Amino acid sequence: MAQAVSQTVNLTELSVIVPIYNEEESIKPLCERLLSVLDEMGKPFEVIFVNDGSSDNSFSLLQDAAKERIELKIVNFRRNYGQTAATMAGIDHASGEVIIPIDADLQNDPADIPKLLGKLAEGYDVVSGWRKDRQDAAIRRNFVSRLANRLISKISGVHLHDYGCTLKAYKKDVVKGIRLYGEMHRFIPIYATWMGAKVCEIPVQHHARQFGQSKYGLERIAKVLLDLMVVKFLDRHMVKPIYVFGGIGLVSFFASFLSTIWMLWLKFFENTSMIQTPLPLVVTMTFLVGVMCILLGLLAEMIVRTYFESQGRSPYLVKETVNMEQE
Repeated sequence: MAQAVSQTVNLTELSVIVPIYNEEESIKPLCERLLSVLDEMGKPFEVIFVNDGSSDNSFSLLQDAAKERIELKIVNFRRNYGQTAATMAGIDHASGEVIIPIDADLQNDPADIPKLLGKLAEGYDVVSGWRKDRQDAAIRRNFVSRLANRLISKISGVHLHDYGCTLKAYKKDVVKGIRLYGEMHRFIPIYATWMGAKVCEIPVQHHARQFGQSKYGLERIAKVLLDLMVVKFLDRHMVKPIYVFGGIGLVSFFASFLSTIWMLWLKFFENTSMIQTPLPLVVTMTFLVGVMCILLGLLAEMIVRTYFESQGRSPYLVKETVNMEQE
């Protein structure tokens, strides 16, 4: 007698993630605009609001909205962790085949969501929004943002006009499992590119802020630049950190060797006492720096191996196989 096997089928096609931090004035109009667009599309969807420790009435308003529509879901943080953590929580809880983050301040337009999905349908894995006509302060926000985007594009090799635009569309398989820290949510297209994803960018609408004030200041630039250094390091040296630490160590050893030769030359051929020059200190310091860098490289190698082996992860990703036996 045949035994019936029940399977849970995921019917959600689209997950919209909305980080919330003290946006009580925006919540009601945002819900209305989002639901209007998503209902018209006719696809099964969910909207995941991540309340990032708001101190205003945001959570209560979200609860009221969720009572009216089952598609509206809430992840409530105990305290404020930042936009990257909120985005990460939304991705972790999303069940849709396509994941779309959007700002809660009404500056992103939900009407652009069908455009993003249309571009995904052309075969792309990531579609990034570009606030081509950005409605923000000309110098403090727009000019600084353009410089930052050019720098990020140059260093990462992934050329986008607007890394800071929250409105993006991702296929689930390129973002599930990505771990984000600091201000790294803006670098998801870079992570996706590492996984072989096809990334593109399209212009989207941008509106002036209607309520409250921006939660970000110029200090965020330093955080982004430091995070970019981490991203670049992980890109080039995640699997073999000894190359960067060991390389610096070898350079330090070489500098110590040259300083020693120079010091001995001055001693025996120029009749200059060693204590009359800073060379003994230079020799000692560069030698110690070399030893420390080599040891740090070896320690980093052990940490990397622990990271991969403890999680059962591989240092490579397979897109597909042909004529291979499936486990």
